[in-house]
Parts: sequence; structure tokens; C-alpha cells
Amino acid sequence: MIQATVARLGELVSAERVLIVTNKSLVEPIARELPQLSAAAVLGEPCRRDTAPCIGLAAVLVGRNDPDATMLVMPADHVIEPEESFRSAMRFAADLVDERPERLVTFGIRPSYAAETFGYIQRGEPLRTAVRAGAPPHPPAFRALSFREKPKAELALQYIEAGDTYWNSGIFVWKARTVLCALADHQPALFARLRTIAEAVDTPRQAEVLEREFAAIDPISIDFAVMERAAEVVLVEAPFNWDDVGGWQSLARLRGTDSAGNTIAGKHVGLKTTGTIVRASDDHLVVTLGLSDVIVVHTPDVTLVANKHDEESIRELVRIVEARGWTEHL
Repeated sequence: MIQATVARLGELVSAERVLIVTNKSLVEPIARELPQLSAAAVLGEPCRRDTAPCIGLAAVLVGRNDPDATMLVMPADHVIEPEESFRSAMRFAADLVDERPERLVTFGIRPSYAAETFGYIQRGEPLRTAVRAGAPPHPPAFRALSFREKPKAELALQYIEAGDTYWNSGIFVWKARTVLCALADHQPALFARLRTIAEAVDTPRQAEVLEREFAAIDPISIDFAVMERAAEVVLVEAPFNWDDVGGWQSLARLRGTDSAGNTIAGKHVGLKTTGTIVRASDDHLVVTLGLSDVIVVHTPDVTLVANKHDEESIRELVRIVEARGWTEHL
């Protein structure tokens, strides 16, 4: 996925301006996958602290190299096509930020079903903006009215029927200094930790300070920390196809289903099994009987069996496994 994410940028961002922030256990594998990047371009977080500390850390490093830098923030677990439509939308977002540097631009995905695993953004009034001369037609843009957390299916269906609410893609464009100012205003304790880390960058104390200060940050998402509180948030309707492969249900959307509504990747025999996602590694055979709306995943060292409609709770299971020190299974 990380190779595809970087390749998606095309000519938008040169290799020397790419920064990847990831779990420290993934630094070496990612560096091997992307030899065109420098060693400093792949930074490992000492621990999980959600998206606000991750994005803030990236903004600190970007801002040190270019105080006027415009950041494009992209999760690595998305499938997006066509890529040219994506790049065109990012250029438009950069124009919006150049027009008003205090803007925080995010992208909304028109929902195709009542997803319970995505956040939602409600649009406000259309945005009046002047785009650069010669630019291609741009997608609709609005002031963001409100951010809504992952709802139950009934409420998600109401959002869809209202017609003014989008899935929150987690893709952002803004000035590095703007998001840092927002963190300073709304999350001063978090910002103070980031500033301490910044002061230690490129010194012998960098690893020690990063480990200590980052771990001391309270986990918080960028939506809670900044987007729900900022005054200049712009919502652009994404003109590209998008899917978040961070969840197992995306496998069904990407691979399709059989006549019983099952999605199978691997060796499987099933009776009276419907609406189920099965993924087996190597030649392991998964046999199911009398299952409905279940996720079954087998890897060499872990087996997951979950209610398909409670996929969000898998995140809590990950935290429990981490707390028990079994991180080799994640």
C-alpha cells in the first residue's frame, strides 16, 4: 500500500519532499520498499498516539525545512482512482490554501451506503473562490459545518438521506504553520511537547527526546484536536473513487461477493454461510458452518473471528494485545 500511496503523488511532490510517519517497527520495511527516499524521510513513532500527534510531528519537521510549506496529508491505507483526478483535486486544494493561508482543507466522499466505521462531515454554504487562470474545472467546495463521529447504521442512513453529509476521508491540505498554530491554540500541551521534540531534531538527543515527549502526549485525533474547532475549514467534494482498506469490509467492496454474499480470499469450504468475509494465508483451509455476517481471518500466528457489524471494536482488541505485550502478533 505504501508504494501505491507515494506513486499516487506523481509529479505533485518530489521524492525529497515526501515524509512518512509510521510505527517504528515499520521503518525498515518501508525504507526497503521505497529506496528513492532518504533515511530521514521515514520517521518511526515511539508509540501510537492517534492522528493529531502524528500530523503535528510531521508539520514540525516540514516547517523546519520550509516555513511556508503546504502539506498534503494522506493515510496510506486508501485505494483511490483515477489518480489524475486525485492530483487535480490536490492542486485545487493547494490553490484554496494559497488564496487564504488560514484555511484547512479536507476532502469528503459521497457515501454509497450507511457505513458505521467512517466519520462524517456535514457541508455548509458553497465556497466562493477565485481559482488560478487556466485551471481545470474544480470540484464543489463548501464551508465545513460539522464533524460527526462514527454513527450507528440508523443514524448513518439519516445522514445519507439528508444529502449534505460526506464520509470523512482523512485527507487534508494546509500550510504546516497553520495546523501548528491551530494545535498551539486548541491543544497547547500537545504543542509544547512537539516544540520540545523540534528543538532536539538533528542533535544527539533527538531519539531520546522523541521517545520521552511523544509518549507523554495524550492520544487524540486531528478531528477532535483541530478540525471541529477551527473557523476556516473547507470541505471539497472528492472527484475520485475512494475506499479505505483499513477495515476488513473493504475486502468485500474491492473483491465483490458470491451468490451467498460471501467474500473469500484463500481456501474455504462453507455450508449455510452467508454475508461472511474469509481470508486465509498460504494453504490453510477455513471451514465454516452456519455463519452469517462474520469476519474470519487466519494468518500464520493469529486467527480473528469477529462480527462483521462490530468491526470498529477490533481497534480495542489491538489495544488489549498491545497492553499485554504481544505486539509481534499485530
